Amino acid sequence: MSPQDEVRVERSHKRVRVMLGGEVVGDTRHALMVWERPYYPTYYFPEADVRTDLLTPADRSGRSPLGDAPAFTVKAGATEAVAGAYHHPGMEELEDYIAFVWRKMDHWFEEDEEVYVHPRNPYTRVDTLRSSREVRIEVGGVTVAESVRPTLLFETGLPVRYYLPKTDVRMDLMEPSDRSTECPYKGTAEYWSVVIAGDRHDDIVWSYPFPTLESAPIGGLMCFYDERVDLIVDGERQVRPETIFS
Repeated sequence: MSPQDEVRVERSHKRVRVMLGGEVVGDTRHALMVWERPYYPTYYFPEADVRTDLLTPADRSGRSPLGDAPAFTVKAGATEAVAGAYHHPGMEELEDYIAFVWRKMDHWFEEDEEVYVHPRNPYTRVDTLRSSREVRIEVGGVTVAESVRPTLLFETGLPVRYYLPKTDVRMDLMEPSDRSTECPYKGTAEYWSVVIAGDRHDDIVWSYPFPTLESAPIGGLMCFYDERVDLIVDGERQVRPETIFS
């Protein structure tokens, strides 16, 4: 079975806009959500809702997990995005639609809210709950954090994450990292490595200093990759989960 046979397509009920060079290059109330990848969808715009006068055929195909996708260069204002858009003329459901490469555009909006990193998956939910569970984190047999006031974050498809106050973390063992990542549900994360007696565990701790409104309760708290540390909750050692972060 080819990727085209397996593609999941749904209609979005959101108004979606995309901007480049100070101009709106796509504005639609009839976007399709296409799961090119398993974790989040890609927005496809009806051609009628795209500034096709700003598109010219590119010399190369677009990169799409669904197969060959003829690409367009998008030029708006003083900005040019080479192969910044693509389409699938051979796919019946998508032949009259155009997709933009997220990272090559300047701004994306769902309704009037700017969206970052990638489209939100409508089937992903993020809940944060304060808790009084006893949480202990060990790295190489050394306790690096211990708390009875964690905030638990439940995100669809991922293990429960335990966010702890910095005052409950051995900050003397934390070394700031240059790494940062972005999440459309939580914001921009900063990282730390854990260093114990010269043994370094890179980028296994993160925090969102200024999270999105929906994840505000985890602001400034620290979280460890359960996949790479030993987590003990209420005296019970947890099995390390197997995820894309393992």
